[in-house]
Amino acid sequence: MDKRKSYPLFSDDFFMNEALKEALKAFQNDEIPIGAVIVADRTIIARSHNMTERLGDVTAHAEMQAFTAATSYLGGKYLPECTLYVTLEPCVMCAGAAAWTQIGKIVYGASDEKRGYRLVDRPLLHPKTIVESGILEEECGRIIREFFKRKR
Repeated sequence: MDKRKSYPLFSDDFFMNEALKEALKAFQNDEIPIGAVIVADRTIIARSHNMTERLGDVTAHAEMQAFTAATSYLGGKYLPECTLYVTLEPCVMCAGAAAWTQIGKIVYGASDEKRGYRLVDRPLLHPKTIVESGILEEECGRIIREFFKRKR
């Protein structure tokens, strides 16, 4: 049975599950399994996952790829009416990019205790950006733990 069907359509859990699908693509491609989707008006307008190995680009994080796709889709550089769903807390670079996009909301699953943006002792996000954390936290953390367990 498809577990996602138990989630109400357009819920945070639904969209985080879509981000998890992207993380699984990264996992299958031997990339750090982080996935992201950007939603506008209850519609996914961008999907992405880490592609740093594939592209040979340290900036090819899931969030960065999603920002590029979403701004291209909308035809502008700002995303104030959008929500980013990402499986892991954004790093400092991705939080900075999120600030530049003026994204309206960020929802992340697992916290990143080593490289998450919250470790920096100053605000990195746009002041109007709303942040929610812990959505499907266990599932989001599990795929990353499994990836690194296999690497060791």
